[in-house]
Amino acid sequence: MALHNAIGEGRTAVVTGAASGIGRAAAVRFAGMGMRVCLADVNEDLLAEACDEAAAHAASGDVIGVPTDVSRMADVERLKARAFEAFGEVAVLMNNAGIGAGGGPFDNYDGWRRVLDVNLWGVINGVHAFTPAMIAQGSDCAIINTGSKQGITCPPGNTAYNVTKAGIKVLTEGLQHTLRTTEGCRVTAHLLVPGFTFTGITQGGRAAKPPGAWTAGQVVEFMLERMGAGDFYILCPDNDVDRATDNKRIRWAADDLVKNRPPLSRWHPDYKDAFEAFRVDET
Repeated sequence: MALHNAIGEGRTAVVTGAASGIGRAAAVRFAGMGMRVCLADVNEDLLAEACDEAAAHAASGDVIGVPTDVSRMADVERLKARAFEAFGEVAVLMNNAGIGAGGGPFDNYDGWRRVLDVNLWGVINGVHAFTPAMIAQGSDCAIINTGSKQGITCPPGNTAYNVTKAGIKVLTEGLQHTLRTTEGCRVTAHLLVPGFTFTGITQGGRAAKPPGAWTAGQVVEFMLERMGAGDFYILCPDNDVDRATDNKRIRWAADDLVKNRPPLSRWHPDYKDAFEAFRVDET
């Protein structure tokens, strides 16, 4: 498997939300590839466990943990300073920290504030804190922002969460455009869009992974493969939903605007049969 030039032995990865789920799997995988890894998370106990796991898999690189609340710019600046102090560079930044709480359009105001602070502002803080220094290094680097399919098709149920992930998509698209038009820049941006993945956010009290879900490790392997192929949109399937199905859902959502249908018409009773016919239409 070809790898992105930022990923390799002796390079440095910073991963937020690294105490569990996809972030932890990524940190362990990077360590196993001989990278020096800086893990960041707000949960200090789980962070320590994740650091131990990454160190146990480390091929040759160093592993450090930095307790970090990504919603606070001062914490993220401190994370950056610690990573550069320890390793002298940052080749991969994975802005992955996130929470699942939120609310509907006009309920749970406090939940809105918290999920926006962590999911969206956490990524904004990471991009602002690290990107200029990564460009200035003059070496091949990558910034990975973890989005969600809920930020693309926006299913009803948790509007606040959808808003944060839609914001990450727009931010990352703008970031990649700016990077590719910056003279001499060797940094790329990538939007990781997991499918149904068995993590702390999605497990819902279940002890065993549902058959339809991918593991966090599968998501990371897919991410590495697609980054190596040069993809910006890393749209992950899972065991229930393939790429063709995702494509149909995304096209239908975009056509709500193009065809002047009601918003979220995929879940509108008047369009249920039309969507089902569109979903199964092989042409």
